[in-house]
Amino acid sequence: MNASALLAGDLTFITQQIRRSTVTIREGRQSVGSGVIWRQDGLIITNAHVIRERRTQVELADGRELPGTLERRDPTRDLAAIRVNAADLSVAPFVRAAQLRVGDLVIAVGNPLGLTGAASSGIIHAIGPAPGFEHQSWIQADIRLAPGNSGGPLADARGRVAGINSMINHGMGMAVPSDSVDRFVRGEDEQPRLGVTLQSVQIGQRGTGWRIEEIDHDGPAARSGLRPRDILIGCDGRRLCAAGDLLAALRESKPCRPLLLNVIREGREIAAEVLVRS
Repeated sequence: MNASALLAGDLTFITQQIRRSTVTIREGRQSVGSGVIWRQDGLIITNAHVIRERRTQVELADGRELPGTLERRDPTRDLAAIRVNAADLSVAPFVRAAQLRVGDLVIAVGNPLGLTGAASSGIIHAIGPAPGFEHQSWIQADIRLAPGNSGGPLADARGRVAGINSMINHGMGMAVPSDSVDRFVRGEDEQPRLGVTLQSVQIGQRGTGWRIEEIDHDGPAARSGLRPRDILIGCDGRRLCAAGDLLAALRESKPCRPLLLNVIREGREIAAEVLVRS
């Protein structure tokens, strides 16, 4: 048997292993995304943008359908935790970002466009913040993703889960690293947070702004009155030229002292005070 045939056989076996820990997330009878069995006791991880309701349906690889309950959701990291009443579920091991290298082979498994357990492969392009998404680290790979892949696993060539597939950015698949998922599961906030998902936009002569695409209803931004489609342009008197500027302001924030955000809402500039550290 030649090397190509051996590699193909290995990938087939590894993909089957990953599929066993991949689930389908449904709202009603409609598939809305994928998820990963993170713990044998019924903890499922998916993307925050996949699940918006407290109750959902989870279909396991063996065909069982179980009711799921949303336990925690973080739009900033695009992660959500769902609990199902099950035990001894199939869990794939995970690998930390520090063990990965640019050029490593990776495999994505999910349920894109109504296909159950579909797989695609590629190589890691970069590990770290991405343009327009500097608020956290990402695994960026030249891998094919489609609607329905969101929340599914990105695994290395040993079948270890490296991250949770989130989106496509400039043609690259973007996955939340397993390190970040582990901190999320343990309830650790990586830094002070607004509780928003942002997208860079051009706003005429003002240059770049950061439009709120999604807002955590329990987060600091929502409590301060910020809304989806508000555009952030400044913080504490400083222009927000890059997402890293907002990240720096959050890191430098003081307990019990609100940040003053400059916001464009429906064409008007307003100010909003946001308390990110209590």
